[in-house]
Amino acid sequence: MRRWLELDEEEFYATFYCASVTRCYPGRAPSGRGDRTPTPREQDLCSFWSDWELRLLRPRLIVPVGRLAIRRLLGISGLASCVGRRYERDGATVIPLPHPSGASGWLNSPANRELTVAAAKLVRGELSRLGRG
Repeated sequence: MRRWLELDEEEFYATFYCASVTRCYPGRAPSGRGDRTPTPREQDLCSFWSDWELRLLRPRLIVPVGRLAIRRLLGISGLASCVGRRYERDGATVIPLPHPSGASGWLNSPANRELTVAAAKLVRGELSRLGRG
């Protein structure tokens, strides 16, 4: 993801606060490929933390990464319908990105990679506008 945003590790972590939808490791997926998707109940139990962090931090830019974070934040299920687009939520610009994990096959499609390039360009533009990029 840092490569997509053209940020080195230090710049990335100085720019972004990173948090997960759930705070507890859900364990391995039954298939053995990646982590198990937290259940809706597990997500609900942890939503207090992400809601509290957003109220406390009041970010001007939110970059939800992956289907789970995008669905929790924006209520959008399909990556192709939101990656490469800009949204507004509670005064913040929201630019969704796909999860960069190799466990996801979404980035294998050239069309999806193009959407990711467009989304990364939006993030870089927003960072520049905010004086961070």
